[in-house]
Amino acid sequence: MPKFHTITDKKSIEKYGGDKMYFAPPIEYDKVMRLVPFGKLLTLGTIRDYFAKQSGADFTEPITAGIFVSIVAWASYQRSEDETPYWRTLKANGELNAKYPGGIEAQKEKLEAEGHTIVQKGRKNIRYYVKDYENALFAL
Repeated sequence: MPKFHTITDKKSIEKYGGDKMYFAPPIEYDKVMRLVPFGKLLTLGTIRDYFAKQSGADFTEPITAGIFVSIVAWASYQRSEDETPYWRTLKANGELNAKYPGGIEAQKEKLEAEGHTIVQKGRKNIRYYVKDYENALFAL
């Protein structure tokens, strides 16, 4: 790590806008997530775009990105000091991440303590989002 891979699947190339895929190591996700100040937010997509741009790749691999953000969250949760504010990193469209320590409820509590409003969407497949998250996005 880090690693580059050239993909050949036409659908993936169209979806991601190119064939040069970047894999960032978990420690790099931790470094970026630590930059987000109180009251600000970041999305996983923004982090992926940032890494792709920094590395000269067309995109950052999405599955390992999600896994590595979860690793950062759980590693931070298990430390008694030097916490990474993982709860400020959201999924696409401002969605909360159920895979974080304590699930949606814990992330919701932390975000509300920082002044964010959480809204519920859906009836059967209920999801939670930060209302107007775009207004609180942190620029990398």
